[in-house]
Amino acid sequence: MNNGIAALLSLSALLAIPLIQAEDPQPFGPDFPNLDSAATGQWWRVNEKTSERPNGRRAPKRLINVNVPRNEVVAFAAYTHDRGTLKMSAQLFPLLDGEPRRVRLEFKEGNNWRQVATALVVYPGWSAHFRIDGWDNRTDVPYRVRHGRDATYEGLIRRDPIEKEEIVVASLSCNSSRTTGPRPRIVENVLSQDPDLIFFAGDQTYHHTQHTAGWLEFGLQFRELFRDRPMISIPDDHDVGQGNIWGAGGKKAKTSAGPDGGYFYPGEYVKMVHRAQTWHLPDPFDGAPIQRGIPVYFTNLKVGGIDFAILEDRKFKTGPEGAIPKMGPRPDHINDPSYDRNAVDLPGLKLLGDRQLNFLREWSQDWTGTSMKSVLSQTAFCGAVHIHGDPNNRLLADLDSNAWPQTGRNKALREIRKAWAPHLCGDQHLAVLVQHGIDEHRDGPFGFTNPALVNTIYGRWWHPRDEKAGENPVPNSPLPWTGDYEDGLGNAITMIAYANPEDRTDELKRADGYGLVRYNKQDQTIRFECWPRFVDVANGDSAQFPGWPVTINMSDNDGRKATHSLPELQFSGINNPVIQVIEEQTHEILYTIRIQGTRYRPVVYRDGSYTVKIGQNRPDARRYTGLKAGNLNATNHLSVSF
Repeated sequence: MNNGIAALLSLSALLAIPLIQAEDPQPFGPDFPNLDSAATGQWWRVNEKTSERPNGRRAPKRLINVNVPRNEVVAFAAYTHDRGTLKMSAQLFPLLDGEPRRVRLEFKEGNNWRQVATALVVYPGWSAHFRIDGWDNRTDVPYRVRHGRDATYEGLIRRDPIEKEEIVVASLSCNSSRTTGPRPRIVENVLSQDPDLIFFAGDQTYHHTQHTAGWLEFGLQFRELFRDRPMISIPDDHDVGQGNIWGAGGKKAKTSAGPDGGYFYPGEYVKMVHRAQTWHLPDPFDGAPIQRGIPVYFTNLKVGGIDFAILEDRKFKTGPEGAIPKMGPRPDHINDPSYDRNAVDLPGLKLLGDRQLNFLREWSQDWTGTSMKSVLSQTAFCGAVHIHGDPNNRLLADLDSNAWPQTGRNKALREIRKAWAPHLCGDQHLAVLVQHGIDEHRDGPFGFTNPALVNTIYGRWWHPRDEKAGENPVPNSPLPWTGDYEDGLGNAITMIAYANPEDRTDELKRADGYGLVRYNKQDQTIRFECWPRFVDVANGDSAQFPGWPVTINMSDNDGRKATHSLPELQFSGINNPVIQVIEEQTHEILYTIRIQGTRYRPVVYRDGSYTVKIGQNRPDARRYTGLKAGNLNATNHLSVSF
């Protein structure tokens, strides 16, 4: 017996770890023998010159070297903690026959490491998952993940920064796999800005049929960003191997283009992708899987007093093919400006779906441990793009965005508006900041789409055909085309800022980059920043894309015009309470917010009678009904004692 195997057997006996032999070489079935083949079967033969394997499977193009030295087999880890639970996923390189299929999690106490948990390595995907309940989030805790005798990955579980006045989120997506290798400038820049949370909005990899190798490539590129801080990653269409996706509740799609709705690849493949990218998120709000056993992850995460709703805006969405009349050369593209917009906004079409709308209603009313709220998802609730793919390809409407179906889009935005929450996303490759309109321009929340990290897959441009600014353009903006517009589906949007590629053949002019969002809890403002990929932030370069930064008040996310007010609420025995305003005629919750201070005059949007509910974390302690709307400048007040 060679020394390496003897050492593994000795360690296995010590830790009572079974030595498992080769896993199923075709875990996704005979119809997809090459799926994830860089990390299944005899994966180590990918590195050989031959293109054929003994089992008849063609070896995929080598993406990265997955046959690493065995002391490097733990590639990275990602974690979140909230509501007393720490969840961590460790990603391993593929294991060899005879190697242990279990990893250990250790915490450092003083100068010593203590083992706190073990976890099986899950195949396919080679990930391992730890859950620690009763988590105390008030202290920093060094951690390390270990495999076998020598493989170790170390990091820091940060305490919750609840005392900080400003919480910073880095927003990133669309990591083109055509540009291989490290992303040093982005990593250096973001580390120098020291965000409290890293958000990857989707398309972490474009290696459609080789997710494990692509996910490992992504992790090697960006692991320094989340080694020492919480990270949210949510998979988008390319992560699950599709050019576009309308999840349709998990049904089987006909093709990987997917316009009929559903997921093309086997449920086990989709489950593997979700397991790798989302297991470490807080438990889902409603964990029932969709068709084919595909899991859901929509949930919320609180970091430093900011409550982030994490949505799946692809998973329940209806596919356009067969559901609406075909309006263009593709089922999801429209180019006829005379088409009837109502013809594509039919009853029964889904966007977020009922389960996620219910989640948003509950989330907007629970302010426990929360000063401000925000929403995260894959793509934008508008079509803020005119030109797709290359500068000569103008497209009126893209049904892949959350601009469609319009009724579903408006339902989602109404729920988001109730919490005065901005929306962050990726997917579009084009950085934009808009204010959504629901019933009219500027009455909805703000939406920030970050730029593509590496913009070599599919360029997009904001470029109105008439090359004119809209109504109410941004004063003194360096950008020519801001103001009020309609997208190709008739949705009202107000363009605040955009970052068009100047020359996609020049990596310095492709508009690659990332977003940074600063939530100030004291003055309840949100600052949107948009950073080019190759600025040198670490050495003092502060040049953002033209038009940024932009700062708004939290209240700006409800842009309805206040026409009346209710009595000023004057509180005693409570600070910074939660206030909910309900219109009695319609029973509609207008908004639920946490105020700063002990005085607040609620505004409303038409005459009538209103109910106001008040509490410390939910609006459940005091209730005042029949409050009459009055003049905005009224001086009446209502004393509220606790």
